[in-house]
Amino acid sequence: MRVLLAGARGQLGRECESVLAFRHELVTVDLPECDITRRDQVVAVVRAVHPDAIVNCAAYTAVDRAETDRQAAHAVNAGGAQILAELAKECGAFFVHISTDYVFDGRKPVPQGYAEDDPAEPVNWYGRTKLAGEQAIREVGPRHAILRTAWLYGRHGRNFPKVVLARALRDPSKPLWVVADQHGSPTWARRLAMQINAVLQEQPEGVFHAAGVCRATWHDLATEFFRRMGLRTIVEPCATRDQPRPAARPTNSVLHNVRLSAAGLDLMRPWFEDLEEFARRHGDELRKEAASAAP
Repeated sequence: MRVLLAGARGQLGRECESVLAFRHELVTVDLPECDITRRDQVVAVVRAVHPDAIVNCAAYTAVDRAETDRQAAHAVNAGGAQILAELAKECGAFFVHISTDYVFDGRKPVPQGYAEDDPAEPVNWYGRTKLAGEQAIREVGPRHAILRTAWLYGRHGRNFPKVVLARALRDPSKPLWVVADQHGSPTWARRLAMQINAVLQEQPEGVFHAAGVCRATWHDLATEFFRRMGLRTIVEPCATRDQPRPAARPTNSVLHNVRLSAAGLDLMRPWFEDLEEFARRHGDELRKEAASAAP
């Protein structure tokens, strides 16, 4: 299968490039050669490639910056998704699009989580733009699978485990205060790439949740990550109000992979199992990178 991968240089895109290349004829694009908000660039790429499938990993993911950079966030997350959907429909390609847990308002009481059919009511602009992208894809109507994921981390790019590791190495004697009243589904980017590969093979249509199994708080994730890395960093719990951010966050954005499971396609694992493998595979590299980033 010939697969066009957009956003190939991002955190998820780089994992998809590694995973999908084993089974598919893969063509990867990203900025500056293919800006998904530029229809002329996307048309040129799609017509040159003639893909059987398009995977969209391109996104504006700076949640806080999106509150003020609204036009740019909407252009990528909604406008870009629509353009890719239109071109997928035109050439008959199956379209895989990555969305987010932040389409939900987080008001469900823990330990409940969100299934695919729960009402989407975002509490920040990033979530609104991602939901607008989902809606645009459905309106355009290519054969598609929208995969909502959550709390993504991996070897590449900026993500929570790498940020807290750099902070811990900067001053090992200083405790870290980490939010303990937000609940979500930590997801390893490589695991999600494997899930995308399975979806490409079977091509189920609709909205699917594809996130790490079992819930965690950011405090849980930091504590477990340091344990897996062999660090004795003290991680203290704090409340969201103690670390105010420009964008509101849902208190509970735990995702349940209901539809993938029902289709027999769910490859996602408990988040702490994937975190262990992530630390085992990349621990030395992560330490070196974090140490070089620390002043």
